[in-house]
Amino acid sequence: MRSAKISSKGQITIPREVRVRLGLAEGDQVEFVTEGGQTILRPVRSYSNPFERYFGSLPHFKTAHEVRAWVRDLRDEDSGDA
Repeated sequence: MRSAKISSKGQITIPREVRVRLGLAEGDQVEFVTEGGQTILRPVRSYSNPFERYFGSLPHFKTAHEVRAWVRDLRDEDSGDA
């Protein structure tokens, strides 16, 4: 779990790991949405590509091997490569 301290002006710094996962860059807007008693931070985007809205919703992978391992885990498959 990541945390941030609120400044005297009510500002926070979003941790780098969270910015990368959400695909946030300088100047991007975020919104705070309350769902089920929890407040969620999410990017505000206009989507020209229908898949853009899902950017940042999957784990961050560094290699194709990590992607394949994650898919195998989702499918509950053995780890043996064919």
